[in-house]
Amino acid sequence: MTDVTSDSEPRRGSRMATVMREDERVTALELFFDLVFVLALTQCTTLMSHDPSWAGLAKGLAVLGVLWWSWGGYAWLTSVVDPEEGAVRLVMFGAMAAMLVAALGVPGAFGSTALLFACAYGVVRAAHIMLFLLASRDDPDLRKSVAGLAVSTAVGVGLLLAAAFAGEPLRGVLWGVALLLDVGGPFLFGAEGWKLVPGHFAERHGAIIIIALGESIVAIGVGASPDVDAGVVVAAVLGTVVAAALWWTYFDVVALVAARRLGQAAEGRERNEMARDSYSYIHYLMVAGIVLIALGLKKTLAHVGDPLTTETAVAMLGGTALYLLAHIAFRLRNVRTLNRQRLVCAVVLIALVPLAVHLASLATLAILAAVLAGLIIYEAVRFADSRERVRRELAGGTRPA
Repeated sequence: MTDVTSDSEPRRGSRMATVMREDERVTALELFFDLVFVLALTQCTTLMSHDPSWAGLAKGLAVLGVLWWSWGGYAWLTSVVDPEEGAVRLVMFGAMAAMLVAALGVPGAFGSTALLFACAYGVVRAAHIMLFLLASRDDPDLRKSVAGLAVSTAVGVGLLLAAAFAGEPLRGVLWGVALLLDVGGPFLFGAEGWKLVPGHFAERHGAIIIIALGESIVAIGVGASPDVDAGVVVAAVLGTVVAAALWWTYFDVVALVAARRLGQAAEGRERNEMARDSYSYIHYLMVAGIVLIALGLKKTLAHVGDPLTTETAVAMLGGTALYLLAHIAFRLRNVRTLNRQRLVCAVVLIALVPLAVHLASLATLAILAAVLAGLIIYEAVRFADSRERVRRELAGGTRPA
């Protein structure tokens, strides 16, 4: 295979098309781009907080879904091209501005700012497809995959534009179809032609988990009542314990093993399908779970002595269960084994929802923190030897025997 970087002077017919990624380092511009996604996550929580009903939760997750898919598209893009080279950098800045405008329109995405959101989202996706088409100029397989993605993206954006002028319940139906087509596009059009750098791709998704967890910390501060009494202080500490536990369950071992597995997968269809399933699809469930937890934390900090409603109890406990179930699916997809202890914890948390609506929200948060802490302690003790070996081999930079 010809190395496009082997010539003494790379082809410059289009810098966007020819300056390809060569290393696994996540660039400063990518991290800068990801920070815009922080506002998008916060706005999704705000949307659900303003309407903490089943319909409100569904709308928040739907908006999160389309924003996640647009972010994921750029994660795939910047695993092919160097985002800091030439005009690509300028287009990335333009996409950031459009993403910011879309995020501002999130609270009213099903109402007053529906058209603004749809138009800004369309600009984000158009810039993504344009860069991908330029990057695939000399790669017929990649260009074929991008063309298929362009079709599903165009239809999805068109449906969101139509939804801006529709009333309920048609608006919700159009949103559902748009999300389904957008997310299902890469699955329907195949995975053979895509390209990615495994280490970069895994690290980029790890960074977005950190960003989502940071949003849960922001929810603690935003949700706290102006009078910082003992209950608020305890709730803030317990919320931090929950966020730290969520970080531990992902970054202690799971992220390391998954990144190695992606790197070991055969280049082409096998690796691309693993990346699509494990990171583009399953990581959405993780992020959705964290956003739901953030909603529960926000409502708890606002009124620590009052019970959560059924919807917000499902958000906090069910969101944590969703996060753990996504971890189970992640492990099944990558190493073909079942994490039984996390499955048990997820089932326990779901079973606690009927009890949570009768307890003070602070008590529910304390139970959640205790369950997650118990899970971490059990795994750390039960799998101490294997955990240390894996961390030494992978985090330490050495290769397993």
